[in-house]
Amino acid sequence: MPALPLAFRRLAASNLAAQFSEQMALAAAPLVAVLALGATAAQTGTLQAAQTLPFLLLSMPAGVLADRMSRKDLMTAAECVRAASLLGLLALLWMGGLNLAWLAALGFLGAVGTVAYNVSAPALLPRLVPASELASANRWLELARSSAFAAGPAAGGALVGWMGAPTAYVLATTLSLLAAALLAGLPRDGSAGNGNPAPRRHPLTELREGAAFVATHPLLRPVLITAVFFNTAWFVLQAVYVVYAIERLGLNATGVGITLGVYGGGMLAGALAAPWLARRLSFGAMIAAGPLSALAASVLLLFTLAYPSGVVAAAGFFLFGAGPILWTITTTTLRQAVTPNALLGRVSAVILTATYGARPVGALIGAGLADRIGLNACLWVSAMGFLVQFVVLFTSPVARLQSQPRTVEA
Repeated sequence: MPALPLAFRRLAASNLAAQFSEQMALAAAPLVAVLALGATAAQTGTLQAAQTLPFLLLSMPAGVLADRMSRKDLMTAAECVRAASLLGLLALLWMGGLNLAWLAALGFLGAVGTVAYNVSAPALLPRLVPASELASANRWLELARSSAFAAGPAAGGALVGWMGAPTAYVLATTLSLLAAALLAGLPRDGSAGNGNPAPRRHPLTELREGAAFVATHPLLRPVLITAVFFNTAWFVLQAVYVVYAIERLGLNATGVGITLGVYGGGMLAGALAAPWLARRLSFGAMIAAGPLSALAASVLLLFTLAYPSGVVAAAGFFLFGAGPILWTITTTTLRQAVTPNALLGRVSAVILTATYGARPVGALIGAGLADRIGLNACLWVSAMGFLVQFVVLFTSPVARLQSQPRTVEA
């Protein structure tokens, strides 16, 4: 990334370490639950809900904090919280005291740190790179995230299968601490705004301001709605996938990790192809690639109900990664372009609440369906959700954008 500033490179490196740590831990948790603690599909769905609930509960408050204080300091504190949760898991594993309740509770705590980090990073980015380089910077951040999604689950699955869960959590903890250390090299960023202290108002007033901006914006509103349906459908599937892969597709821990790693490989392929595609497709078409690819992927997963195949499942996960990463890059750039800097933390938090806050809802739906109807119902309901998000986006003005909107001055 020769054209981008050194400060951004440090942020990108921290993001890579944080994302890799998170993906290893997220891959290890359901495998430990199923293979070591004998969890059922409903219990793994509940575990997924616990690990994603902070995105629903805390994204908005984190957005207020990101607009009130140094985003660098908030990210550093957040990553330290996540490292502490991983150290707690390690201690329980070594003492033989880990159970499903502790796994869920510490997963919840780790996600608290992830929420604050993920809200602050895109809000900090416009302070580190010029507006003309935002799309390029977002692509590099997503390349780092894609690499983590590609290698993290595969590494987590392999380490749990070959060397045991403690090894996976030791590596995840080390990477989390590295992510926090790399942030120390970033310049002081102060608080959001133009350098003048913003008047302190009631947090609910600030939350309403960010939510109202998204709800009334003709481009951000359909992005928000699409994200809600996508992530609900995605976690209906994710809630039961480990059990489905082991019981129906005949995969072991390593095989599950590999299929999840293929998802990351799809993300990496999409991020690498983004500049080439951007020269040939409109901005709206780049955004629309995510919902279309996800719908196609859900059809492949439905195919495995009739013809169980780890290869077909992996192909579906590749599409789940490749298209939506183009969505993430372009919608993040869209958000940064149309939102004043003083609002970016709260607007990012609103989008994050939709993107990740829908996940515990989807996980609980998946757990309930698996418990009462069966695994097949989860795949069908998930596919219906992907169909809805496809229709919402393709009937909105976002899909018709020809170029990136002009950047709003802070």
